[in-house]
Amino acid sequence: MHRTLAAPLLLLTTITFAQTEEQRSTIADQQEVAVTIYNENLALIKDQRKLQIKEGSSTLAFRDVSAKMRSETALLRSLTAPGKLLVSEQNFDFDLLTPQKLLEKYVNRSVTVTRTNPATGQETSEQAQVLSANNGTVLKIGQRIETGMPGRIVYGDVPQNLRDRPTLVMSLDNSGAQLHDVELSYLTGGLSWKADYVVELNPADTRLDISGWVTLTNTSGATYRNAKLQLVAGDVNQIKQAPQMRAMAAAPAPAAKAKGEMAEESLFEYHLYTLNRTTTIAENQTKQVALLTASGVPVRKELLLKGNDYYYQNSYGELGQKMKVGVFVEFDNKATAQLGMPLPKGIIRVYKKDSAGNAQFIGEDRVDHTPKNETVRLKLGDAFDVTADKKQTDFKKLGGSGKYNYMFESAYEMVLKNAKKEPVLVTVQEPMPGDWQILSESQTHTKGASNTVVWSVLVPAEGSSKLAYRALVRY
Repeated sequence: MHRTLAAPLLLLTTITFAQTEEQRSTIADQQEVAVTIYNENLALIKDQRKLQIKEGSSTLAFRDVSAKMRSETALLRSLTAPGKLLVSEQNFDFDLLTPQKLLEKYVNRSVTVTRTNPATGQETSEQAQVLSANNGTVLKIGQRIETGMPGRIVYGDVPQNLRDRPTLVMSLDNSGAQLHDVELSYLTGGLSWKADYVVELNPADTRLDISGWVTLTNTSGATYRNAKLQLVAGDVNQIKQAPQMRAMAAAPAPAAKAKGEMAEESLFEYHLYTLNRTTTIAENQTKQVALLTASGVPVRKELLLKGNDYYYQNSYGELGQKMKVGVFVEFDNKATAQLGMPLPKGIIRVYKKDSAGNAQFIGEDRVDHTPKNETVRLKLGDAFDVTADKKQTDFKKLGGSGKYNYMFESAYEMVLKNAKKEPVLVTVQEPMPGDWQILSESQTHTKGASNTVVWSVLVPAEGSSKLAYRALVRY
C-alpha cells in the first residue's frame, strides 16, 4: 500500500466529514465590517455577512474572527428578520492547527510513525501511542519507548476544536426565511491606536505648522478588509475580567478649523474620529492615517528656571553653577489659532529649519487628551546658551521651638547669563514653603500661585542680569 498517498487522503476525508455537521461562514460572505478602536488595546468589531441558514436547529462556524475576541461580548443578530434567528449556545475555538498543537491533542492516542530507509528509500510504518508532547515527543512503539521524532507522524483525523483560523461556533434556531443578513459584534484585544504629531516652527519661533497622524496596530489575528474605521479618544473604564460597553449617544460638535481625513464629534464624555473612507487593516500590520493639518498657529516660547523649596529652611551656600534653563513652547487649541479640534493624547515632535533650509529635530514631549480651547505646553529641552548661577547669601532662624512655629529669613543671589547675540527673557519660578513674604528684591515679582513667586528677567545679548531677593517664611 502507498502510505505516502493514503495519509493525506485520509486526513482530507476526515476533515471534510467533520465539517459536514456544521455550516461554515468565511470572509467571502462578508458584506461590510466596521472597526471602532479605543486607546487601551480594545476594539469593537461589527461584521456583517449574508448567509443561507436552514430552518430549525443548525450549527454555524463563523470563521475569520479575531483571535483575541472577548467571546462573552459576542452578539449575533439578524438584520433582515430580527427575533427570528436565536443563538442557544456558542463556543470560541482559538486553539489553531499547528504540528505541535496536533501532537498535543493526540496524547494518549494512537498515531502511525512512518520511516524511510535512507539507503533503499523503502518506507515502513508502525503504530505508536503518544505518551507526552511537553518539551519533546515521547512515543510508545510496541514494547519500547522512543523520544524525539523518529520519522513522519501520520494522524488519523483533526480534532473538531482544533481549527486553522479562529472560529466562533454557534448553535442556531432559525424560525424565519433561510436568507439572512447577519451582524456579529464583539469586543477584542489586539487592536490599538495612538496619535503622533509633527510640528515645524518658523524662524522667529512665533508660529508653527502641525500635522497629526493616527498610528494603528493590528495584532488581533484577523484582517479587516475595507473597514469603516472609527477611533474613540478618552479614558474608557474597563472591568478587567468582564469588560462591557457603555451605551453612548453621539452628538455632533462644531466643525474644527484644522483639516484632515477624519471627522470629529463628541461621544458621551469622549471624542469620536471617523475616517471619511474605508481602509484595510491587515493582520500584523502598523499603518498611519492623517488626522489633521493646520498652518500658521501662533506659538509662545518660554525660557524657565525652576527652583526648589528645601533651601528656605537651612543654610546651604552655593546652590548651583551653570544651572540648566528649560525651553518650553505653548500654543492654544482654539479656532482663532487655526486649530480648535480635540487632540487625542500622543507625542508631539518639533522641528525647525536650519540656515540651509533643512528641518532639524529640536525636541518632543507627550501630551494628554486636550479639549479645544485648552493650551498645549511642551518641554523641548534645555537651553545651551542661557545658564544661571545661584547661591544663598544669608540665612537666619528667627524663632521656633515647637512643631509649627518656625520662622526663617534667607537671602539669595542669582546671575543669569546669555551667550546669544540677542536678548532673552527668562522666567524664574521659586516655590515658597509655608507662610511667606518677600522682604526685598532687585526686580519686581508676581505671585504665580499661593506658593509660587515668579520673576521675569530680561538678560541682554552676550551679557548677564542679577536677581537678588530676601524672603521670610513661617511654618
